[in-house]
Amino acid sequence: MLHRGNLRRLTGASAVVLLLAALMAFYAADRAGAGATRCQQHRIDSRDRAAIVTGDGERVLVIGDSWSVGLGQDGLDQSWAARLPGEVHVAGFSGSGFSAHASMCGRVSFHDRAPTALSMRPSLVVVEGGLNDYDQPATAIDRGFRDLMADLAGQRVVIVGPADAPSRSRAVPRVDALLARLAAEYGVPYVRTSDLDLTYLEDRLHPTADGHDEFGDAVADRIAALTPARPAVLGR
Repeated sequence: MLHRGNLRRLTGASAVVLLLAALMAFYAADRAGAGATRCQQHRIDSRDRAAIVTGDGERVLVIGDSWSVGLGQDGLDQSWAARLPGEVHVAGFSGSGFSAHASMCGRVSFHDRAPTALSMRPSLVVVEGGLNDYDQPATAIDRGFRDLMADLAGQRVVIVGPADAPSRSRAVPRVDALLARLAAEYGVPYVRTSDLDLTYLEDRLHPTADGHDEFGDAVADRIAALTPARPAVLGR
């Protein structure tokens, strides 16, 4: 039989446990709601950036992440991709990458979005990314890259690796080296950008307007100095 004091203590402890459980559930729901809202905005930005076509000439498709979208800029048309020569179309999605789970927004990896993006029949495909794969295992990046190369079979392709964004600097060498190796395996040119000293926004992840301009100009110059190639047909 419980003493009245012990009963009060037990009841109080149970109330604390229930309160903590409720707070944790509220926190989880709040995070899920925030994630859903963020993903919704990413989808809107992706759609709006896809509607912006810059330049004229050879039709260029850029498949990329928030850098291609122009997240954090005054206008999405100010993303680095607008610095490329040709008629440039952008299929970007913030937070996405080569690996399937780089983004929390569902099936938005480069591989997932490539088949739809290719409907505009590009002469050149530029794939830019890697920063969002910073915490993904090598096997996941490898699988996503190989699936993407299968999607891009027959296309002239260039891969643009991640810049050395301060907030993810420690992970860049690993991802950079892995993407370079995979690109070489498929015989497609790889453009390193980890040597660029760009200016960044306060999040230390996304470039400033000047950073976008410098990144875009450097990528354009480096692509001009190489020959895009069609991915080799390899088993996955």
